[in-house]
Amino acid sequence: MKSQKGSLKSTITVSLTNYLDAGSIVAGASGLTLWQNYLGLTESNLGWLNAISANCFGAALGAIIGGRLADKYGRKTIYTYNMLLYMLGVGIIMFSSNFPMLLAGFLVTGISVGVGVPPSWTYISETSEANNRGRNIGISQLAWSVGPAIIFLLGWLFAPTGPLGGEVRSLGALILQTSEATALDLFGNRLIFFTLFVVAFIAWLLQRRLDESAEWINLKTQRTVAKQENPYKELFANIINVKAIIFLVGIYLTWNFVAGAMGFFMPHVYETAGGLSNETANFLHMAMWGLTALFSYLGFSLLADKVNQRLLYAFGTLLGVVAWIVLTFVGITNSTALWAFVILWGVHAGFGVQAFYALWASELFHARYRAAAQGIMFFIVRGGAAIWSFVFTGVYATAGFYTAGQMMVGLMVVALIVGMIWTPDTRGKSLKQISAERYGNK
Repeated sequence: MKSQKGSLKSTITVSLTNYLDAGSIVAGASGLTLWQNYLGLTESNLGWLNAISANCFGAALGAIIGGRLADKYGRKTIYTYNMLLYMLGVGIIMFSSNFPMLLAGFLVTGISVGVGVPPSWTYISETSEANNRGRNIGISQLAWSVGPAIIFLLGWLFAPTGPLGGEVRSLGALILQTSEATALDLFGNRLIFFTLFVVAFIAWLLQRRLDESAEWINLKTQRTVAKQENPYKELFANIINVKAIIFLVGIYLTWNFVAGAMGFFMPHVYETAGGLSNETANFLHMAMWGLTALFSYLGFSLLADKVNQRLLYAFGTLLGVVAWIVLTFVGITNSTALWAFVILWGVHAGFGVQAFYALWASELFHARYRAAAQGIMFFIVRGGAAIWSFVFTGVYATAGFYTAGQMMVGLMVVALIVGMIWTPDTRGKSLKQISAERYGNK
């Protein structure tokens, strides 16, 4: 019982990283149209912001760095001090006054998010009991969902026409010493990034007190006795690892094309294709992420260690397919369809591809290169999402939402089929047992 309480406590502390990761993506999304108005940005500029952000290439670059460093220097060491880089990135965004500065802030923040993902997910998995690993990963995904829910709540409150919009504009006029409408409209979004800065500082203080992963410490001791091969060479030399990478990238890349575009562009789509206000767009996303947070716990954390994971994955992902069918073919301007989409996707995201990927990616590889493997996969997925962001904005700008929506439905169907066919049998097994079954006892 003491061990279980300890793993839960460390999971909650490390999960602040997930809160900040997802929060940084949606903080930019919630004010995207406001930044566009303030700086006179084009759709191409918006594509660049997404491409180098925590949503895409910035995170891709950071992940391949963070994964390797976490295997070499320790999980806790990397994700803890990475918080300092995160604070630098959101600080730049807070004070941005032109597009290059904003771009730089998104890039630094994105790299930090990528650096933090492999070590934090690996740490949670390695410090969890065999019968609680799904629960703890689910809690980390809960934090991933709570972040956007809170950020979009603040976006709704601080929006120019939101409940606190007038007060925020007055505060902005006092601090910025300007009466320019677009600058005052944007001030609330700057405050949102400030909240991320504060939470990152708190996370840095708390995470410094955690112990390093015992499995990594044991691995480090073994390395002093026997020289280790190049981890990437060892990773790709084994066909078992290659198959696992293909499987995990297959589900996560296709899903991320959909979710990544949603995380960054969906409020903008609501406002332009759906004709909604910034306040309403943020409210819809707040409701969606609130449902995601709820079902990250009810649908994944409570069930992943107890029920058939193939069936749970299939049901959760099917909801995502249906959500996009409704929004695309019934129509984004139909309020009933819009709310059906919000509810279906919100529930889906709680125990769909994201949660299962985080669990399986930390289970299917040996500790010697567990974080590095996650870094490589995250690099492929977020790098692909960076390219996709230009495809999506191009399709949306030229062919419209209906065509873009059809593409989203197709991508979700691929994620559903691949995940159902190759669901791994890892539930209830220790990481040591899983590695022995996959690689033998050598």
